[in-house]
Amino acid sequence: MLIADSFDVCFTSPLIRSKRTAEIIWAARQEEMIPESDLREIDLYSFQGLLKHEGKEKFGNAYRQWQKDAPNFNIDGHYPVKELWGRAKSCWNKILAHKGKSVLVVAHNAVNQALVATALGLGTDYFRVLLQSNCGVSVLDFTPKPRGDSPHVCINRLNQTPNSPIAGGTSAGRETSKRIVLVCHGSTQGNNEAIFANMGYESMNMLGVIQSQKTAELLLDLKVNCILSSPRIASIDTATLICQVQEAADCLGADCVPRYVEVKKTLDLEVEPVLQKARENTGSTLLDNLDDHHISNLWNQSDKAWQSVLEELSDESETERNVVVVGHPSIHTALICHCLKLTAEWMDSFHLDEGSISVIDFPDGAAGRGIVRCINYTAHLGRWSIPVTRSVRNN
Repeated sequence: MLIADSFDVCFTSPLIRSKRTAEIIWAARQEEMIPESDLREIDLYSFQGLLKHEGKEKFGNAYRQWQKDAPNFNIDGHYPVKELWGRAKSCWNKILAHKGKSVLVVAHNAVNQALVATALGLGTDYFRVLLQSNCGVSVLDFTPKPRGDSPHVCINRLNQTPNSPIAGGTSAGRETSKRIVLVCHGSTQGNNEAIFANMGYESMNMLGVIQSQKTAELLLDLKVNCILSSPRIASIDTATLICQVQEAADCLGADCVPRYVEVKKTLDLEVEPVLQKARENTGSTLLDNLDDHHISNLWNQSDKAWQSVLEELSDESETERNVVVVGHPSIHTALICHCLKLTAEWMDSFHLDEGSISVIDFPDGAAGRGIVRCINYTAHLGRWSIPVTRSVRNN
């Protein structure tokens, strides 16, 4: 739920669906919303308004290119996706020029994809890779840099929807039978203590147990085939709870078939030793404060972990394959970067909270490209979640 008082200003597309959504959120505010034409939906020219079957019939080859190679799709002498990226960059110039510190932007699926991608500096080849759903909320934190340099951008949350991100649906309009769910373990005792000598060996505190229970309940919407877990206590306890709830699904009324789930301890998911060394040397485990040596160690280890996850996903013994990965938020930010074909320098561009999940679909199989359905989804935590309108970057 978005609270209008959390924002200083609201930019909105002038198109009716977006404008009406903005009016509902902004209802109690006296300030005028700012309509911005560049926030309109993607311009598809001769495709505009056509149903799918009409597009296939009238524009056979062009329609196939729109489906398979949208960034290079050309119609009526225009490249819609490239034009969309240009509009998104123009929007950011106007949005960031505003004096407001907290800005609400209400727009459409495709243009929101472009806004997220261009904020991070990603090109048109990321169209349909960072999904945006109806009523999905994405939060981007902009942190100023000295000497007037471009601000550091971090995705605090991507595509948090009112509906469960794992309860069916398609990825960019395509069915998928392969999915990875990244689960950050629950909050630990060490979170509330001044001494971190045993980092990674602490059990979960009461909040962490509640977070893990909520996550296990959410995952009942998914038939989990395998759980890969860091061997650290909080991760194993979270994975075990998910496994127990899955196997009790028939008793809980979720379905009538018991689900036998294997939990595999995966050493490459254990990043706490790297973070502990970084804490000893720098006093911090925040990714943007790690030196090159520790970043390199974490990145190389996460590459091995990502290959292990993909290998597990590629198992063809079952038609549908859903792999849950449980670990520290830092390993998951690295795995997201590997999925997106980014480098180690991008790891601090994503924020994950304990108890959150991130979902990646593979409509073309484990060897294909990953489609990110959501990042740092916490709606399932209910009252225990961090509100989407509150920045946690400097907490």
